[in-house]
Amino acid sequence: MSNAKFNLNLPINETIKSYAPNSPERKIIKAKLSELRSQQGEIPLIIGGKEIKTGNTGKCILPHDHETVIGTYHKAGKSEIVMAIEAALNASTKWARMEWQDRAAIFLKAAEILSGPWRPLLNASTMLGQSKNVFQAEVDSACELIDFLRFNPFYAMQIYENQPLISSTGTWNRSEYRPLEGFVFASTPFNFTSIAGNLASAPTIMGNVVLWKPASNAVYSSYLVMKLFEEAGLPDGVINFIPGPGEEIGPIIINSPDLAGIHFTGSTSTFQNIWQAIGKNIRNYKSYPRIVGETGGKDFVFAHHDTEIETLGTALIRGAFEYQGQKCSAASRAYIPRSIWPELNDFILSELKTVRMGDVEDFGNFVNAVIDKSAFDKITQYLEYMKTNSETEILCGGNYDSSKGYFIEPTVAVTTNPHSRTMEEEIFGPILTVYVYENNAFEETLHLCDKTSPYGLTGSIFSRNREAITTAEKILVNAAGNFYINDKPSGAAVGQQPFGGSRLSGTDDKAGSILNMIRWVSPRTIKETFTPPVDYRYPFMAPD
Repeated sequence: MSNAKFNLNLPINETIKSYAPNSPERKIIKAKLSELRSQQGEIPLIIGGKEIKTGNTGKCILPHDHETVIGTYHKAGKSEIVMAIEAALNASTKWARMEWQDRAAIFLKAAEILSGPWRPLLNASTMLGQSKNVFQAEVDSACELIDFLRFNPFYAMQIYENQPLISSTGTWNRSEYRPLEGFVFASTPFNFTSIAGNLASAPTIMGNVVLWKPASNAVYSSYLVMKLFEEAGLPDGVINFIPGPGEEIGPIIINSPDLAGIHFTGSTSTFQNIWQAIGKNIRNYKSYPRIVGETGGKDFVFAHHDTEIETLGTALIRGAFEYQGQKCSAASRAYIPRSIWPELNDFILSELKTVRMGDVEDFGNFVNAVIDKSAFDKITQYLEYMKTNSETEILCGGNYDSSKGYFIEPTVAVTTNPHSRTMEEEIFGPILTVYVYENNAFEETLHLCDKTSPYGLTGSIFSRNREAITTAEKILVNAAGNFYINDKPSGAAVGQQPFGGSRLSGTDDKAGSILNMIRWVSPRTIKETFTPPVDYRYPFMAPD
């Protein structure tokens, strides 16, 4: 594979559109929402560039109006997975040998298409299918996905340009960055269209072929991302789109000797099961599969007593309740000093009285529906637990209704037990639990925060006191792979805050950085000798 020079300028993050009243983008997105909601599209598998309809179907519904169906998708079975593996392997050699800049150009073109004519389509599909308000969709399915598609080729260029610095006289040393030998399996989540697109495309940019299984409750937008890649010129078989049940797809893929890597975002338990299954099959593979995963979080906001109430309260409301708390990075637990708690409590309760919840097409709604009945049932079980737990007091929210959509009120609770279930377990919903600590127990409570959760994804410290900030930063060094100072613990930007955590939150391979991209290559070191020796004897062997 050639490492030809082809300079890309450092990308600039895509500008977020406001969708303010009377803005042109507001009028366009409303029309696109109406158009998509009135249709029922049929979504096939895409294997080797061919659309395949299995007849085993699922429905794409609106979480905020679950009687409305906007699409029907076909599910892959065993024969289709085998077919997809074969199609990927058939495409692998030609794709790997393509000049890297030609591969990159496809995804740079996809970014341009998405930033222009496809923007309303991807945003509207994410709003409807995943119940995101227009701002959350714009940040996700437009801006962040565009950023991934622009920044990742730049990181690829940096990898390919990384060559040995020294060559001895008469020799030339160089490095070649090969794709992995086999195929990569991308298993993507419902909550971010951008993550789905990135998990499938990042290995592909580096010359790999991919089998992409989107979450069943995000097939609608994922299919459009796949069509975007095709529109940009992606060759047949390089990415194979295979929605379907994980319990059926997973074992076939894990048992394939050609599995070269896993690119995963999802639940901790699923990722652990995948890792365990790969371990059991390790002797069957042609190479050791690369395992890259981001799973759960129990993300914290920690406040020092010297903190501005308005900034802290705003960060808690946004961090906990944007997209209904369905972010791996959502603020789920807060540690607040007793001296500022009464004022902060009043501020939060006053602000939450103004928060509206409902349909995504009403732009006055800050909160929408959770993704599906399974999520609704899980989250409401926590609410019922909180209502009967003597150590927990619900301050606001706590109500829910699934008669039309899967709606759960933003809920704030305070607990006297820092190890209560809602302080330790990932809920993935609009619930924030507060633990009030004594002002003189700042460092002690920092250590408590560090040891409370098995996760290590995101967290933040709020203070105007620099000594307090540095103390928190050091004590919480392993508690969050993305650490924020005086900001909410969510909203990482590609190229600015590479995203990922350790502990049980994942492998911390930092999506949106060169660290993730380098996981998808297998380097080869090449030494060329121009004047090879003709005599095996070394000088030390000469007689005295």
